[in-house]
Amino acid sequence: MIKVSPDAQKKVSQLMLDEGFNPIDDFVRVGVKSGGCSGLSYDLSFDNAKSEQDRLFEDNQIKILVDKKSLLYLLGTTLEYSGGLNGKGFVFNNPNAERTCGCGESFSL
Repeated sequence: MIKVSPDAQKKVSQLMLDEGFNPIDDFVRVGVKSGGCSGLSYDLSFDNAKSEQDRLFEDNQIKILVDKKSLLYLLGTTLEYSGGLNGKGFVFNNPNAERTCGCGESFSL
């Protein structure tokens, strides 16, 4: 399962509306791709279509799509948001990551 913190839910909903997506009907697509200073990086986008390769999770009124390839890397992850002057923006709290970079955008297993 992938979870969404209350702060992340508010920010995701706001961004979806800003980009023409509907937070009730559309999806947040979360994936993992090669790259970043630790070897793997997170990919976050919005989508309005679910494919057969996607696994759907819903938490805090946010629908999350994860492709099968990324699923093993992301199980148990919580999407969080930290705003303000020292905030990092979206942060993935991933219990599977053995090492993360300083910015929190990449990790390794």
